[in-house]
Amino acid sequence: MKKVITYGTFDLLHKGHINLLRRAKALGDYLIVAISTDEFNALKDKEAYHSYENRKMILEAIRYVDEVIPENTWEQKIDDVIRHQVDVFVMGDDWEGKFDFLKDYCQVVYLPRTIGISTSKIKDDLFRVENG
Repeated sequence: MKKVITYGTFDLLHKGHINLLRRAKALGDYLIVAISTDEFNALKDKEAYHSYENRKMILEAIRYVDEVIPENTWEQKIDDVIRHQVDVFVMGDDWEGKFDFLKDYCQVVYLPRTIGISTSKIKDDLFRVENG
């Protein structure tokens, strides 16, 4: 079985997330999604709209996702790849080159982002609506 892993916050789920998950799953047989815990987001000065537990529940309901694990630190990726016997690490191409250190452990693939949509854009749009 060929295992794939990807990481992210996956807050305010949108078509870009679904496209990434669909394309990641197509690279193997089993997709693991590591999502940032609320505590890890706080360390990154980032706040998700949905709690870790809610984001986990939402991702587990998506047909492309086989397993959801917590992301607690930036440094856990090598351990995750080894522990879960991952063959392919996938991230959006805005991270291109940042995870090449994993090439010693698995294939690293950077997928193009879906144009015109992002969680940041959704949050900006909502803020504009709220504040006129």
